[in-house]
Amino acid sequence: MNKRPRSVTVISWIFIAFGGIALLTSLLSPVDALRHIADHPFEYAPIYVARILAVLCGVFMLYGFNWARWLLVVWIGYHVILSALHSPLGLLVHSLLLAVVVYFLFRPQASAYFRGTRAEQPQISKTDDTPVV
Repeated sequence: MNKRPRSVTVISWIFIAFGGIALLTSLLSPVDALRHIADHPFEYAPIYVARILAVLCGVFMLYGFNWARWLLVVWIGYHVILSALHSPLGLLVHSLLLAVVVYFLFRPQASAYFRGTRAEQPQISKTDDTPVV
């Protein structure tokens, strides 16, 4: 497997940290958290799911899972759409975050890391004249 680029490490740990801190602070009062989810499930449950997704994307990107990189980009893209409905500043911040994440996660070094050794093609010698059956 290729060596993990520093940009992937930094982005992964940022999302692990922020998602984990947000999840822990919202669960400091578990009774209130459960009451909020029970009273308004469509309003509060997605918030907890989003925080868990941030942590999961960060962890699995550290291990080189390509789906985690794509899920993170889709998740931030969804936040761009949501912030467009709320405030121009939120739209600007989430759009810049999306641009930075896409830039660093889809550079050639990062793409090679997420491909890992699975994408390497076997080298075939052109001097070998034996027929392949």
